[in-house]
Order: sequence, then C-alpha cells, then structure tokens
Amino acid sequence: MNTEKDFSPLTPNIVRALNDKLYEKRKVAALEIEKLVREFVAQNNSTQIRHVIQILASEFALSQHPHSRKGGLIGLAACSIALGKDSGLYLKELIEPVLTCFNDSDSRLRYYACEALYNIVKVARGAVLPHFNVLFDGLSKLAADPDPNVKSGSELLDRLLKDIVTESNKFDLVAFVPLLRERIYSNNQYARQFIISWILVLESVPDINLLDYLPEILDGLFQILGDSSKEIRRTCEVVLGEFLKEIKKTPSSVKFAEMANILVIHSNDLIQLTAMTWMREFIQLAGRVVLPYSSGILTAVLPCLSYDDRKKSTKEAASACNHSLMKLVTPEDDEDEEETGSGDSQPREDSPPKTEGDTNVVQIGLHDKDGCKFQGEQGGVTLDLDGIVQVLDRHLHDSSTGMMTRISVLKWLYHLYIKTPRKMFRHTDSLFPMLLKTLSDESDEVILKDLEVLAEIASSPAGQTDSSGSCDNSDSKLELQVPDGAKAGPQTVVGDSSPSTPSMNSYFYKFMINLLKRFCLERKLLENRGAFIIRQLCLLLHAENIFHSMADILLKEEDLKFASTMVQTLNTILLTSAELFQLRNQLKDLRTQESCALFCCLYRSWCHNPVATVSLCFLTQNYRHAYDLIQKFGDLEVTVDFLMEVDKLVQLIESPIFTYLRLQLLDVENNPYLIKALYGLLMLLPQSQAFQLLSHRLRCVPNPELMRTPVGTKRPTYTHMDYNDLLQHFDRVQSKHLEVRHQRSGRADHPDRKLML
Repeated sequence: MNTEKDFSPLTPNIVRALNDKLYEKRKVAALEIEKLVREFVAQNNSTQIRHVIQILASEFALSQHPHSRKGGLIGLAACSIALGKDSGLYLKELIEPVLTCFNDSDSRLRYYACEALYNIVKVARGAVLPHFNVLFDGLSKLAADPDPNVKSGSELLDRLLKDIVTESNKFDLVAFVPLLRERIYSNNQYARQFIISWILVLESVPDINLLDYLPEILDGLFQILGDSSKEIRRTCEVVLGEFLKEIKKTPSSVKFAEMANILVIHSNDLIQLTAMTWMREFIQLAGRVVLPYSSGILTAVLPCLSYDDRKKSTKEAASACNHSLMKLVTPEDDEDEEETGSGDSQPREDSPPKTEGDTNVVQIGLHDKDGCKFQGEQGGVTLDLDGIVQVLDRHLHDSSTGMMTRISVLKWLYHLYIKTPRKMFRHTDSLFPMLLKTLSDESDEVILKDLEVLAEIASSPAGQTDSSGSCDNSDSKLELQVPDGAKAGPQTVVGDSSPSTPSMNSYFYKFMINLLKRFCLERKLLENRGAFIIRQLCLLLHAENIFHSMADILLKEEDLKFASTMVQTLNTILLTSAELFQLRNQLKDLRTQESCALFCCLYRSWCHNPVATVSLCFLTQNYRHAYDLIQKFGDLEVTVDFLMEVDKLVQLIESPIFTYLRLQLLDVENNPYLIKALYGLLMLLPQSQAFQLLSHRLRCVPNPELMRTPVGTKRPTYTHMDYNDLLQHFDRVQSKHLEVRHQRSGRADHPDRKLML
C-alpha cells in the first residue's frame, strides 16, 4: 500500500498500524479510529464519518494486501462501535466490504470478517433487519466453511442474528422467502442444518406467519428430510411436526391444494412415512379440495399398501390416506354439466345409489380467507376421474404390483362404478380386457374383488345400451331372469330394478362370452379356478342368468371338446354347489313355463356331454327321457373319460343332492323309468366300485316285480316340452362330436380311444 497517499482524516500513524502484521498494533489503530469517529459524531459531521468508512472499506478491507484487509475489518468494527445507535445510518457502507471478505481464501481473514460483522450487528441490533437477506446469504456460506474457527465465529454471529429477529416485529418475511426457497435446496449438510435452524426459529416467532409460505419451502424440507445425517433428519422432523401442529390448529389458512402435489413426489424410504402422515391429515382436513390431485395421491399411496411389517407405519398411514380419499368420492361426482337436461343424466329418485358401508363424507365446513368453503361445496372441485382410472389401470398392468395394492385398485374401481357409474362406463372398454386377465391372478382375494367389479359392470343400469348385443346371431333372444321368483319375460327394464335385484345390461353378455373364451384359451384357469369363479358369479349376479347365458353361448361353441368340458364343469357346479340351491329347486319341478324354458336352454347345451345331460334329467325328474338317452349310449364311443363321468354320476346319486331321487325308488309303480335308467347306468359300468355301489342301491328297491311298466303309465306332461325334439337335438350334437373325434383320429374306429367292454 502507498503510505504516501493522503488518507486524512486518518493519521499516518493509524494508517501504518492498520497495515501492520501484528494484531496488537492493528487493535491500537482501531481504538484511535473509534476515538476519531466519536469526535465526528459529537460534531454531527456525517461527511467525515462516511469518508472514514469509505477509506477503510476501499483502501483497506478491499485491498490486495492481507494485513491491510485485516486492518480495514477491525477499523470498520471500531467505526460501528463509535457510532453506537447511529450506526444504522451507515450500515450499508459498513456491511458490504465485510461480507466481501467472507469469500476470502485466507481462513484467518474470514474469521476476522466474521468477528467484525458480529461487532457491527451487535451495536446496530434491529437496524440490521433491512439488510437481513445479505447477512443471511453470507452466513449460509460460512456455515459450510471447512475451517472450525470460522465456523465457530459464524455460529456466534448466527445466534446473535436469531436473537435480533426473535425480539423484533419488523422482520420482512416476504423479502426473505425467495432467498430461503433458493438456499433450502443446498446439498451441504452444514448449510442444511443452518437453513433448518432458521426455519425453526422463524416458526417459533408469534408475529411471523411462515405457514402462509409453506408451499414454497415444503419440497425443500422433504429433500432435507432425506439427508443421511440423523441429526439433520431429527431437526427437520421437529420443524415439520411444528408446521403440522399449526396446520391442524388453523386449517382455514392452509393452502392445501398447493402442497398436495409436493407430498406425492417423495418416495424415498426416509421421507415416505412423513409424506403419508401429512397426506392423511391433508385429506381429512381439506376434504374435497384434494380431489383434483387424486391421481397423484394414488400414485404415491397404492404401492405403500403392499409393504411388509418392516414398514408397517408407512403402510398404515397410506391405508388411512387411501380410505379417506375414497370416501370423498360421492354420487355428485357423476354429474356432467354437458349432459344436463338429458334423460339419463338425471338422478333417479326412486333408486338411491348403492353404498359401501358408511361412505358419507363428514362435512367439515372449513372456509378460506375469502369465505369459500373447502368442503361441502362442489363448486370449483372436480374429480380427476380420467387420471385416477389411468393410475389404477397402470397398476393392474404392472406385474410387479403387490397383492394388497391390486386388491385396493379393484376396490377403487368398484367404488367408482358405484359412485360415478355413468362416467366410469366411458372407460369400461379400455378396462375390460385387463379385468378379465386379472381373473388369472394367483390370489383368491384379488379374483374375488375382480369379480365384484365385473359383476357391477354387468349389472349396473348405467351400462345399459339400446342394442342388446347378446343374441345377434341366435335364433331366439336370450331372456335374462330377475331373482326372487319374479315373473319371467323380456329383459328386465333397468329403471325398475333396485341395487338388491341385479338386472343385466349390455355388458353382461359380453362378459360371459369373454369369460368362456378365456376358459377356452386357458384350460388351467378353467381346471383350477373355473368352479370358484362361476360360483362367486352366481352369488354376485343371479345364478339363472349365469347358467342361461353360458348355455346359450356354448350352444354355438365350435370347439366341441371345450364345450363338453365346460358343460361338465357347469353341471358339477349345478349339482353340488350351495350357491345353486335355489336354481336346483327351480329345476326340480318343471310346472311353470319359465322353468321349462330354462331346462330346454340348459338341455340343448348339456347335450355336448351325454352324462351331464342324463344328470340334468335326473335333477329335473325327467326319468323317462333319461332312460331314452341312456338307450342311445350304445351308439356312442365309450371311452375311459366317459366311464369316469358315469362313475361320478353314481357318486352324486348317493349324495344329499339326490335324496329325493333315492326316496322315489320306494314308489316303484310310479317311477319305473327311474329304476330302468339306473339299471341302464349299471349296465354301462364295468365291475368297479361304482358298479357295486349302484348295484347295492338297486337291490334295496322293494318288490322287484313291480318294476314292470303298468299298462297306462305315462310320463309326466310338462307344458311346452317336446321330448322328441330334445332327443333329435341330442342325436345331432353327438353326431358332431363323433365326426370331430373321427377327424382327429383319422379313422372311424380308434382302438386307443375306445374301451372294449
């Protein structure tokens, strides 16, 4: 430095001491500067004061010489001490050169700069708040300083500044938030600790409402929550906990909508539990305000539902979020302004919507500052149905999706079809293939939920279209029946049915066709889950509709082997399942036009399997026709599989299902064809256990002499039943089966496929 330069009012001795390498000499110079400035203050000579500060800043603090910079820093601190309460008038000139030294490469100099600023701030106190942002910016850099002495000095300055902010009511939060938002994304652990500590302080000041600006820093807070340092995570958890407490106390002032999307993007294991906890509170407090963000929420929540016990807390929080969000969807979300005035868009007063337990949304009635309700009003809140369906469909397609997540996805779909059926049916064509594929899932629970969704699609009035689509290629229109003994007739009018009386819509027949196609393509599915699926469908929909439609479809089935296998499966279910009790009772007594029509429909398809046809005749007490059919078995190809089916039929005859049939053996005079039919089965069987069982049963028939058919014995006459036509149909179907078998074998008589008796 040029010592000959004029630095007045600083004396040459002061200038020389400020440039000295010894701290003690620089300190002496600082005391002289302090004395000089006090004189100027007493004289009210602000010009000279500014001149002294300007010299110390430009010629010393910003000098290229390190000792000069150190002298300038201690000199500026001395000026501040001399100015006292008047230092606020010169803070800009005092602070800026000191902050510049924060970036110096010399750690000792950075420490002196920190010390100088501490003295300046200590004297000015609240007057430094207008310069808070530059002070905060400088401190945030020192917080990550590698030198421990510098870091220690910055911590002292940091505590002083926090005390000033805490005791003042003039802190400019609006000006500070942009800087906080920028600095909060620092990856340095010390800088993060510094940021978190300041947020905690500001949150504790009653006059500072940081909650209003939480949306701007929430994402950064969750980033810090994922830090590898336990101490930083713990401090961040405290900060977030304080914010959450305040949110619960004053939900009306919380900007839920702006923060909802922030929560769903954090999937880090360290963050998820807190994010799920916050989301649970948001949904419960804000209610329908979060509906537009439902797809994002579900994207975050659904995978958590399949967590194991290691993440039990996260799983429970996610489950609560999922349940609360589902409850927010109401029938009002099915309204469509574009379709207002159209007949099918009006709610049905005589048919209240279905419910799943208690799905009433608790109306909190919260209001924001402008008096607009958060909840309880539909205005401005729109369910993101398209986004929700897209998320649900994506999880169904993902093979890695956990079982509980798949179950929750299907619960959501069912809930949406219940609450918003008209809008959901716009997505049915895209969802339908995946719902059918889900029937092959490994979990029974998943299949059950999947069947509930498919059953709702098939029976919902919203799925009704003008075109039936069920009998385009059939000679006679398929008539679907309603349960509870209602009169049969044309397809039930949708508007007259109630949730407990399922009526079939145009998707029902499509479902049945595709289900049978799936069974045909996946024989393992039919073998392992076929009976389970059909039995559940009989519970969810009306059993008569299921059997009637499947029989109608199988009548046109080109794959005769599959048709025979499918009929055998349906017949076993019909004869053995508790779910089919009512349908069996309906078929036992063919005294009504409806029961006869059902029998004829089943019979024509059952002809694909001769033994199943006979068992159907036994069930419906058509014993003479059963005897006529057994007489024709001599013309059929008797295979091992055929005899195994006869064996199973004999076992069924001994089961509780056919108790009434066995009791009718006591009335030999009126049931001769029953006994003849059973003897016919006996003659078909080889000397096996089934043969012994049936033979023993027939030996118990009283008075064998009465087995001769009395003169005048007639078969029971049922209305609309042409037995000759039924026999001719049986012959035609069996001829087709024989022709197909011969085509496969290449010759009329294949010894490997025939059992010689």
